[in-house]
Amino acid sequence: MLVLGSCKKSASPEATAAFQNVVPAPVSASTDGGAFFLTKDATIGTEGPEGALTGVAAYLTNLLKPATGFELTTAAKPADATILLALTDNAELGEEGYVLSISSEQIKITAQKAAGVFYGIQTLRQLLPEAIEAKEVQSASWEVATGEITDKPSYGWRGSMLDVARHFFPMDNVKRYIDHIAMYKMNRLHLHLSDDQGWRIEIKSWPNLALHGGSTEVGGDKGGYYTQEEYKELIAYAQERFIMIIPEIDMPGHINSALASYGELNGGTSVPMEGAPNGPKANPLLVKDSQPTPLYTGMEVGFSTLRFEKEVTFKFINDVVRELSEITPGPYFHVGGDEAHVTKKPDYIAFVNKFTEIVKANNKIMIGWEEIAQGNINENVVAQHWANPDYARMAAEKGASLILSPSPKVYLDMQYDSLTKLGLHWAAYIEADVAYNWDPATQVEGVDAAQVLGVEAPLWSETIDSMSDIEYLLFPRITAVAELGWTPSEKRGWEGYSARIGSHGPRWNRLGINYYPSKKITWK
Repeated sequence: MLVLGSCKKSASPEATAAFQNVVPAPVSASTDGGAFFLTKDATIGTEGPEGALTGVAAYLTNLLKPATGFELTTAAKPADATILLALTDNAELGEEGYVLSISSEQIKITAQKAAGVFYGIQTLRQLLPEAIEAKEVQSASWEVATGEITDKPSYGWRGSMLDVARHFFPMDNVKRYIDHIAMYKMNRLHLHLSDDQGWRIEIKSWPNLALHGGSTEVGGDKGGYYTQEEYKELIAYAQERFIMIIPEIDMPGHINSALASYGELNGGTSVPMEGAPNGPKANPLLVKDSQPTPLYTGMEVGFSTLRFEKEVTFKFINDVVRELSEITPGPYFHVGGDEAHVTKKPDYIAFVNKFTEIVKANNKIMIGWEEIAQGNINENVVAQHWANPDYARMAAEKGASLILSPSPKVYLDMQYDSLTKLGLHWAAYIEADVAYNWDPATQVEGVDAAQVLGVEAPLWSETIDSMSDIEYLLFPRITAVAELGWTPSEKRGWEGYSARIGSHGPRWNRLGINYYPSKKITWK
């Protein structure tokens, strides 16, 4: 019996399969046939500068406890830990890479930075049985196949955008969204905080923006907004998961919620009126100069604008950018800049040039949708491609970096097909394979791949108003975008990805995720 007990245990088929089904696909992964079993006696240890991995270790402990019931205690010596999290000087791993080594006695995650350890934890999570995602203690064998995974991302920008302006989503929804994208190693959350239909962030020098401008949403239901303290809470929650929040205030168009809040910003606007007998565009309401516009709850775009000739316009812009920059630790500020259809072109270009100055004065890097390429932008500006490759090329030619969000590929508010109820289809029907089958390095012809920061999948919210709706449009497509941003091109392929992601269905069921069961994928 003693001899048999000392023999190396072989991994089960399920544990071996989990090792092969990691999403995003790692740079390299190999198994050696053995098995590791997590038990109630497991300990955790850290190596590195004091306190550098305290938060990550706590995250792992909290992740494992609900389903296992185990409270990982701290090992007397790091080398003796059942799970060892370690920082090492390995420049090849970069800021976010890791090595996950699993023997029958120990799991070790090594990285150069804490972010890499966090991403190693997300991989370990997928290697454990899907029961690990349960909220109550499970009767399960917590087995992991032994072997080694070496991994690092292809792109530094791997993100998603959540539109909280068309419909407002409360704090717990945004936190759950953060958890979802963190699970697949995404590191950016772009919050679309203002639009014609709603203003969602408290600006203390202009309080009516949130109080009045944030009081409704598409369809006319009660809206909402985040106080600055709530916004800081979201930032802290995201930072614990190594996600940077990028705020967007859309200007000079998509601005009716501000014009409705402060009439002095309005220079005369024709507002589409929902319910008009011949359609909203054919029956607009003309609101005179310096009069507040009505709150808007429709879906038409391109009718509102700030006025360049008004002095108050730039007091407003300066105050908003200053206040939001002061409470945003990340280096970026997104100014929107898209679909400014009623802004005179010379004024639009002048606005972009002014935005660049104001954002820089607040120690931020300006991001804007690709139309900002018409302004005097340079290498200190980031353009976000969504519709017109000519604008993307123009931005690149002026030295700007690019974020790729091609609407026919990764606009998550698009329907999967003509039969799905949620979403729109003006850009395309986007099935799971469409979201996966494109290459960020070659998407915009004539652009140097070195100028591409990465990928971002926007989720606009005209047709959705609940977390269940969000998840239906998010999953499985968000995992496709995550793999495009992380996995090297030579390791990517629809056939392999679709087989791997099909095994994640039971995990999503455990998490209560309302995902779309695409027929393009064979689900486990």
